[in-house]
Amino acid sequence: MILVSVGTQLPFDRLVHAVDRWAAERGRSDVLAQIGAGRPPSRVRWVRSLPPAEFRAQLANADLVVAHAGVGIALSALGAGKPLVIVPRRALLGEHRNEHQVATARRLAGWPGLRVCDDASELADALDRPPAAPPAGMLSCAAPEPLLASVRQFIEMGVAA
Repeated sequence: MILVSVGTQLPFDRLVHAVDRWAAERGRSDVLAQIGAGRPPSRVRWVRSLPPAEFRAQLANADLVVAHAGVGIALSALGAGKPLVIVPRRALLGEHRNEHQVATARRLAGWPGLRVCDDASELADALDRPPAAPPAGMLSCAAPEPLLASVRQFIEMGVAA
């Protein structure tokens, strides 16, 4: 299953509809797109948003994640051991307020398990030949116990004051 995520802030129709075209051309029916406020695709299953628990369940079932170049989705997908294809939103195209996703994509380029597509025209190749899964344990979704203990102590000190 392929999970497409555009985040919660702005539509990303360029990405969603590129995946929709690819799925139609390949006869794929195993794509779920979280589209936010965007224009619905015509072929793939879609939802506006996924509650956190349902998102985690869909992520766990995904063979591949395709997303905008958001740090949260990148860490979530790679931390879950899922290969990830990202397409940065472009302010130049009215998809975001600035070009920070282009900078994020450049920074993440070369990470194991991740492929950056500078634009949607590269997406079909990335979907046909997705990256291998990232190495197990590359990213941890859990904070180390010493950090958690420090945060607990800080919070408890604030509550007592």
